[in-house]
Amino acid sequence: MPAYRTRLPHPCFHPLRDHLKTAVSVLITRQSDFDDLCEEIRAAGIVGFDTEFLSEFTYRPDLCLLQFATPNRCVAVDPLEVGDLSAWWELMTDDTTRIVVHGSREEIKFCLTNAGRRPRLLWDVQIAEGFRGRSFPLGYEALVKRVVGKTAHGRETRADWRKRPLTQAQIDYAIDDVDHLLEIYRLQTNWLEKRGRVPWVVGECERLITDVEAERGPDAWMRLSGLTRLPPRELAVARAVYWWRDAEAAARNKPVRRVLRDDLIIEIARRKPRNQTELLSTRDLNRTDFRRVADDLLEAVVASLRLTNEELPTLPPNPDDDKSHDEQVVGQLLGLALANRCAEMNVAMGLIGKSADLRHLVRWHVYNDHTGEQPRLTQGWRAEVCGNLLEDVLDGKISLRVADPQSDHPFVFERRQA
Repeated sequence: MPAYRTRLPHPCFHPLRDHLKTAVSVLITRQSDFDDLCEEIRAAGIVGFDTEFLSEFTYRPDLCLLQFATPNRCVAVDPLEVGDLSAWWELMTDDTTRIVVHGSREEIKFCLTNAGRRPRLLWDVQIAEGFRGRSFPLGYEALVKRVVGKTAHGRETRADWRKRPLTQAQIDYAIDDVDHLLEIYRLQTNWLEKRGRVPWVVGECERLITDVEAERGPDAWMRLSGLTRLPPRELAVARAVYWWRDAEAAARNKPVRRVLRDDLIIEIARRKPRNQTELLSTRDLNRTDFRRVADDLLEAVVASLRLTNEELPTLPPNPDDDKSHDEQVVGQLLGLALANRCAEMNVAMGLIGKSADLRHLVRWHVYNDHTGEQPRLTQGWRAEVCGNLLEDVLDGKISLRVADPQSDHPFVFERRQA
């Protein structure tokens, strides 16, 4: 895990920054100015970062604008004018520059695409706030209001960020999305350091990066909805069609679902067509654009039908599919314990896990079903927050009683005498 760094070389609320709020927002369009900005970020060791993009028209989202907040200024960078952004991607993946973001999933994807490596010192203020209160996830405006007591402008959600020239209103709105990030970071880390929770944030940011990486990994096809009802042979067809769609979308630079919808992948897997007539007889597949690619699609389908039984894929167990009454009842009891614990520690329950995670813990700990990975609730910071408590509840080492019905955490868990 990368080293953690909290020291800010300059105050987040630098007087120059306050002055710049009333000045015309800066848009960088020259390569030399961008390179100077990257050197400034490198020297500071910290930066707030956000992007504006469009994902409706291309295979990968179109990066239309980058916004940065250094300890001294806020600027936007036009990637359509600045041709070489490699200096920034180097900063985002080094071991010395803290990258402060809000809701960082898309920024992580851009980093993986353009740098080919993981971000290193990423701090997502949305995640961090989940360890300071029970509301998660908080939007940027709500988070700014809660942490710094200021009002952020609404986002231009319907703006066409590809169109040039950008309006001054667009630039101002975009820059406002990073203007408060460093101050939020400072206040969060001060609070979290006193309570020993900084490693929790770092660990959860790392987990988010790993999850985003997995969306492009060899098992990405398993995220399709409707797979759980398919037998192995049909799973093989669904996998083959999924990867055909991905390659076709990349070649045509179109969003994958504009090439072929998810539900049609499942329908093709069920039908297992062996010729064009069978393939195109499926509703919504008899359009001209599908006829042009029918042979290539059929080739992927037929190849999967030739696989031996040993080569067929299987899905990992899905906790959400479990219908055991005992597990559900015990899981509900653990849910009460978890909710009480989160209220007691002022941590967002939604950040810790779902009911499926509780049932996984029940199966693992009570029924000794060690299929798959160790329960997430027993790993890392989650074990510290609740895992050990929940395991003790399951072992009967802890009793529960109502202490204060008016409290937001009315239960008391007491260790029983041996």
